[in-house]
Amino acid sequence: VQLQASGGGLVQAGGSLTLACVASGNRFSLNVMAWYRQAPGKQRQLVARIIEGTRPYYADSVEGRFTISRDNAKNALYLQMSSLKPEDTAVYYCAARHLVGMPFYWGQGTLVTVSS
Repeated sequence: VQLQASGGGLVQAGGSLTLACVASGNRFSLNVMAWYRQAPGKQRQLVARIIEGTRPYYADSVEGRFTISRDNAKNALYLQMSSLKPEDTAVYYCAARHLVGMPFYWGQGTLVTVSS
């Protein structure tokens, strides 16, 4: 399975950006899809996760500002980010797995830089 993330870039604080991730090569559905991020010098952290049939999960730091969604027909995952803050600056990775508990597939990451 390959995951291709895109949409990162430079944006001013308060602005918006939408990330996209397209999966390919999967014979079976990816039940769990998620966005993680890693800021310089920090550990990778879960930003948002969407599991088929359940409500999306958001980290407290992005709740109310970010929206995760998926389009199964396009095998795609999205992250709409608004009211961006400098502390949102990080490399954002999409991740997916067939079922909870199985290993994640990872995308290559896309850099989001929020200037103050």
